[in-house]
Amino acid sequence: MNGRHGGPRHGGPDGSDGPGGRRRRPGPPQRPVPAPEQPPGPAPARPPRRPMPGAGPGGYQRQQGDLLGGPGQPPAPRPMPRRPRPPVGPPPDERPTEVLHLDHDRFAEPRHPDAPDDYVDEHEGDLFDDDEDRPGDRDELDDLADLDDEDVAEERPRRRGRRVLGWVAAVGVIVLLAGAAWFGARELLGFGYADYEGAGERDVLVRVEEGDTTNAIAEKLRAADVVASAKAFVEASEDDSRVRAIQPGYYMLKTRMSGANAADRMVTPGSRVGRLEIRGGTQLDDITQPDGSVTPGVLSLISTASCADLNGTSTCVPPEELRAAAESADLTALGVPEWAAQPAAEAEGARAIEGLVVPGVYDVRPGSTAPELLTGVLTESAQRLRATGLPDRAEGTGKTPYEILVIASIIEREAVKQDFAKVSRVIHNRLAEGMRLEMDSTINYALDRPTVRTSAEDRARAGAYNTYQNTGLPPTPIAAPSKEAVTAALDPAEGEWLFFVKCEKNGLSCFAVTNEEHNQNRREAQARGAY
Repeated sequence: MNGRHGGPRHGGPDGSDGPGGRRRRPGPPQRPVPAPEQPPGPAPARPPRRPMPGAGPGGYQRQQGDLLGGPGQPPAPRPMPRRPRPPVGPPPDERPTEVLHLDHDRFAEPRHPDAPDDYVDEHEGDLFDDDEDRPGDRDELDDLADLDDEDVAEERPRRRGRRVLGWVAAVGVIVLLAGAAWFGARELLGFGYADYEGAGERDVLVRVEEGDTTNAIAEKLRAADVVASAKAFVEASEDDSRVRAIQPGYYMLKTRMSGANAADRMVTPGSRVGRLEIRGGTQLDDITQPDGSVTPGVLSLISTASCADLNGTSTCVPPEELRAAAESADLTALGVPEWAAQPAAEAEGARAIEGLVVPGVYDVRPGSTAPELLTGVLTESAQRLRATGLPDRAEGTGKTPYEILVIASIIEREAVKQDFAKVSRVIHNRLAEGMRLEMDSTINYALDRPTVRTSAEDRARAGAYNTYQNTGLPPTPIAAPSKEAVTAALDPAEGEWLFFVKCEKNGLSCFAVTNEEHNQNRREAQARGAY
């Protein structure tokens, strides 16, 4: 029976599956395999067919012509669907090409071992033809492989060596570039700094001026070769408050010091040299006290300030050299202001510069000559006098600037600061009345004595500075007047006093208009032990 019940299917005459069927591609030719030889003898008997089992009592026996699933017969179970098997091998070509058919007849019969090969190589000497007999071909290939292995073995160390040398060179270049970048950045951005080692070599002087910052000081030290770089000093003194408190002046250091040693040296008390301090009331010459002690004058103080041991050599300038320079040099060249030069030139000897060195702290450079020392001090003093109002403010007083300076020096020696303005009024009133000043301080100046009181004999002695004998002011100031004394001379207190006397132990004075009041003040002062 044809169809789906197992009957044979017949294709078309051209081998297709029928009308509209697709042509089946023939498979690859199969090489015939020789059939195994059968031993001689009779053929094996065919096994008997097993008869179908009959129906038992009360059972149903299938008859010819019965259909499955007919009446009276249970339906056959429906087969379970099967999972499709995955394709094995490469997927089929959707567009099959023409397949060359080999002649199967050539291999129909078994091939004799000694029969020649029907396939002829078209290329002789083919290295991949295993049918061609080439003596030693395997050995030659092995020899070539061995040579290649030897060349590779020799080439690998050389390549490895060149590779190592290349890495070393690259690292060297990187190190050089990094070093150059570091030093360049250090100079431009201040990452690093040069610094000497040790405590230094030769003595050298460096001046710190008013307003100098730590950076300014560091730059001066670098310029003097004290430190290798300003940064070395700044870094060493960054956390040292003593460095920020360094005062103006000359400091003796050494060349080629480390930044730390330079900072430590500058804050050492003995490192500052050339410091000169003039107090109010100091005279040009020394004064011998009643107990025999000597109060140094301006010339002696300048001499002491000039002293230093610079590289084993003393730089002291004796007071005698200073005095000689004051007596012989041109006052204007020494720094005396013009408004004081002409009247001061009329003084005797070195007293020409008396009172022109006002109180304060000065810095003199050790190693300077006598004229250089005087010029430095007098020039700076003139600037300080200008700050007090001289010469400008003297115009409204009826006195010359130099006369104001003389009055200020007398005030400095006669009274304490609380009485400066009143004593100034007494001097101005007496000069206005044409009275002699009768100031004991002017007599003692000529005698180089520090006391205020004078004897009858002292007052009777003739001299330019004896204001008991002479009317008017002495020829020069008698001491270094302070700023307060100059201010009092320019602006005296209001009053009609003509007399005063020291009446208290603390130095305060009592003032009077008449001589009778003055004598009463004197008696009371003596009773209190004021003098």
